[in-house]
Amino acid sequence: MRVRVAILGIFTVLVGRPVIADEAAADSLMGHRFLTLATVVRVNQIEVTRDISHGPDESAIHGPEEARTFREAIEESWPGGRITWAFSWKALHDERPRYRELREVVVKYHRELGDEITFIPGAYFANMYNTREQVNRDLHEGLKKVSEMVGGGYRPKAVIAGFLAAENQRYLAEEEGIHVCQGNIWSQYAVDNGDGEGSIAYPYYPSREHFCKPAQGEEDFIDCVNLDGWTIDFLAARIPGAKMVDGEKHRSRMGVGPIETVIWLGTEQGTKQMLHTTATHFDRGFELNGFGWITCTWELGLVEARKIYGYQGRNGMEGLRIWLKETRKRWPDAQLVTHGEFGLRWREHFKSNDKLNYRFEQEGSGIRASVAGEKVRWFMNSDFRLGLQRKDGGPEEIFDFTRYDLPAKEPADPTPGKPTRNWSLMNRLNQKGVRPQDQPIAPDQLTAEERQLIRRHYPELFEAAEE
Repeated sequence: MRVRVAILGIFTVLVGRPVIADEAAADSLMGHRFLTLATVVRVNQIEVTRDISHGPDESAIHGPEEARTFREAIEESWPGGRITWAFSWKALHDERPRYRELREVVVKYHRELGDEITFIPGAYFANMYNTREQVNRDLHEGLKKVSEMVGGGYRPKAVIAGFLAAENQRYLAEEEGIHVCQGNIWSQYAVDNGDGEGSIAYPYYPSREHFCKPAQGEEDFIDCVNLDGWTIDFLAARIPGAKMVDGEKHRSRMGVGPIETVIWLGTEQGTKQMLHTTATHFDRGFELNGFGWITCTWELGLVEARKIYGYQGRNGMEGLRIWLKETRKRWPDAQLVTHGEFGLRWREHFKSNDKLNYRFEQEGSGIRASVAGEKVRWFMNSDFRLGLQRKDGGPEEIFDFTRYDLPAKEPADPTPGKPTRNWSLMNRLNQKGVRPQDQPIAPDQLTAEERQLIRRHYPELFEAAEE
C-alpha cells in the first residue's frame, strides 16, 4: 500500500471567516483595510554607519521643496491621511540651512497633519555593518534626537529599520518602550546591500533566535510588532534579485514600491501593477484574513531622483497620485495611518503569535515576473509558511516550506570592513531557488511528519487516502 496525498483546488478551501459588522465596529483592526506609507530622509543613498556611506550624495534632492511636493501630493490624493517620516543619522545632524528647514517643515506636518517622525538606523542595513551594541546606541541617541527635534515630550511609536536583528528589537521594546518596528523586508534576496528572506508577510512578534522567525512561546517572545517594509507581488517574489527574460528585466521587488513600478515601468504599467498588488490584499486577502494591509516606503529623494539617477526622466509622482486616488475610490473604507498606529492596533488585537493564520491568493498580473495565468497561495502561521503554485494549468506544487518550529540563528556581529550580508532564514524549501534543494515539489514528496505539522493548522488542505 502507499499513501496518496493531493492538495485541494487552488481557490476552493479555507474561505476566511466573515467579518460581522458589529464585530468590525468594536475591533480596531479586524474588518478594516490599512495603508502605511513611510518616507526616508537621508544625506547619502545608504548610510551604513554614522560615518560611512555607500552610493551617491543625495543632499541636493533632500530639502524643504521635496518635502512639500511629496506631502502635498499625498494630502491632495488622500485628504486626512497620516504618514511616517524616518530620518537617518546624518539627516538628523546635518546643520546646513537646507536640512534645518527640512526638519522644521516635517515637524510642522507632524503638528498639523498628525504624521509620525522617527529614526532609521543604518539606512535599512544597520546589522549588516554594525554590532548589535552599536545599533542599540544608535537607536537610543537617534530617538533622543528625534524627540529634541519635535519637542513637547514627543516620542515616536514606531521605528523604520529595513532589517533589524532580534536583540535590537528586544532592546526597542524593553529599554526604549517602542513596540512597533518595520524590521523585515519580506522576500528580499540579492537586492541592494542585504538579504533577509524567510519571514511571514504580515505582522508578527519576532523570536529571540532570529528576527525572521515568529516567537514560539513566552520564553522566546519579543514584544515588538515586526512589520514588512514593502508589499510586493507574490509571483514576482519567487525570483532572486532580477533576471532577464526574453529581453525584459524581471525584478523580485515589484509590487507597490515606486522604483520597480512607476519609475521603472512608467506611469501606466506601473500603476496597473501597484493596483493589482493592492487588490490582492484588499479584496481576496481581506476576505481570508479579516483585515487587509498594504505598506510602502518611498524615499524622499525619489521626488526628484531623476536629477541624480536619471530614471529615464521619470520621478513617479504622477503614479503616486494615481495609485492613492484609485485606491481610495475602489476601497473607500481604507485608512492611511502611521506605522505606529497600525502596529499598535495589531498589538492590541494579537497578544501573541498563537492565533496567526495568514492566507493569500494571487493570480499573475501579466506584467514581467507576475506571469499571466500562474497562481500562488500562501499559508503563514507561527509554525511555518507554505507556498503553493500552479503553472500552465498543471498540478499545484509546493515552492516554499519554511519551518519556524526548528532552531534558527542569526549571523554574528560583523567585524570592521567585513559586512555580513545574508541574514536569511532558509531551511526545508525556499521560494528563491538558490540552493540545490530549492526545487518545487509535489505534495506527496513531503514526509509524514511534515504533513502532520501542516494538518495541525490546515486539516482541509490535504486529502489522504490509502490504496
